[in-house]
Amino acid sequence: MSENVIEFINICKSFKRKDGSLQHVLNNISFTIPAGKTTVIAGGSGQGKSVTLKLVLRLLDADSGSILVDGEDITAIRGRKLNQLRTRFGVLFQSSALFDSLTVFENVAMPLRERTKKSEKEIHSQVIEMLARFDLAGHELKYPAQLSGGMKKRVGLARAMMLTPSIMLFDEPTTGLDPVMTGEIYHLFARTQRQYGFTSVIVSHDIPKVFNLADNVILLNHGNVDVFDSPEAIQWSKKTEIQEFVKTTMGEIYQSRNVETETL
Repeated sequence: MSENVIEFINICKSFKRKDGSLQHVLNNISFTIPAGKTTVIAGGSGQGKSVTLKLVLRLLDADSGSILVDGEDITAIRGRKLNQLRTRFGVLFQSSALFDSLTVFENVAMPLRERTKKSEKEIHSQVIEMLARFDLAGHELKYPAQLSGGMKKRVGLARAMMLTPSIMLFDEPTTGLDPVMTGEIYHLFARTQRQYGFTSVIVSHDIPKVFNLADNVILLNHGNVDVFDSPEAIQWSKKTEIQEFVKTTMGEIYQSRNVETETL
């Protein structure tokens, strides 16, 4: 694996408005995401955060430019090769995207049933083990409607980890959670990343709390991108728009705390 697991090179992405004009969401942006680290993608609403994740997964196609994953340009791949690429990723969606008609066990087992040829005995063993790791033992026969918001997030993360992905993508993962549960979920993310060593990419509006997880930060703003090697470094930017971002979201003096070092 290369030092940078994901690289955007001169990526442009626009969407057509109802009046026929173009909204330029990403305007010739370039950045890298280092392997084994946690990168937070931040920015205001409509600045292209979730679009960036969809481009990485090839759920959307860029208008121009290249996206490298482990050094391979993924912008033109199709079919089986694209499906193989996607097995490198685990995704935790904003809503957890659980299937309401399936039990916790069946939701978590789905990646193994769809992507592997494991026997039902092997699947049962792996699912039960994974549920235990995420404090979900005894809940395998429940349905999503019977779960709290925090439990749904844990089930979603357990499912995403079933194929031991090398890259985890989190799209607004704490939406709808209260501050206490948000803190618990951040602790869970930190423990899981430390245990498995995957590259973590988190899209979030939860500023500055999510910065406690960040090794570096990508800030999207009106189609442009700024990259910082730590959350603290954002405060020293000379750009007016970033200074305004700091003032409204981070306060006068910001210092991140790595949640991995806190008492759990």
